[in-house]
Amino acid sequence: MDKTLVVEVAYALPHKQKILSLTVPEGTTALQAVQQSGIQNHFPELDLDASAMGIFGKGIPKPAERVLLSGERVEIYRPLIADPKEVRKQRAAKAKAAKDEAGEG
Repeated sequence: MDKTLVVEVAYALPHKQKILSLTVPEGTTALQAVQQSGIQNHFPELDLDASAMGIFGKGIPKPAERVLLSGERVEIYRPLIADPKEVRKQRAAKAKAAKDEAGEG
């Protein structure tokens, strides 16, 4: 009898999240687990081939090659809407402008 593992697949939107637990054969890759999970039934707009993935918060560059271990959770990441560096720059500039304004009074 082939060995199996229990893994999880997770995806979240700002207003909805889903974590699915599934049993897969040993040797299953992250991408295969995501495809088998049925997560697209809950999020039909999800493009699994174009989505970045990770395991417990650490990105995996090749989900189709990363073999899972028992208990691991594959996370599907949404694309970034804004560049985090750019957002920080804008926030810092706004804070500086507010500080300069307050100092002039």
